[in-house]
Amino acid sequence: MYTNAEEILPRDLIEQIQQYIQGQEIYIPKCDEKKLGWGERNGAKALIRERNRTICRKYECGASIDELMAEFHLSYDSIRKIVRGSRKKQLRSKKGI
Repeated sequence: MYTNAEEILPRDLIEQIQQYIQGQEIYIPKCDEKKLGWGERNGAKALIRERNRTICRKYECGASIDELMAEFHLSYDSIRKIVRGSRKKQLRSKKGI
């Protein structure tokens, strides 16, 4: 979105900026505390987290890696990584880490 700096910024700040750039558009990034992480705005992160929990539950209930690969359209290595990651988290929580 384009906004004219003269409409929102004080004149002295505009003059300071003009020492570096004039007559061009610039992007001003959001502050770090206002940035959202990957997938937080559209819910993708939550969907993947839930998918991974489902994969782990099914694996613990006896589903094979081949079955999970076919159901979730993931590679062997991806399924193994999800299952291993879940096991590591469980071990850490049991140890109180």
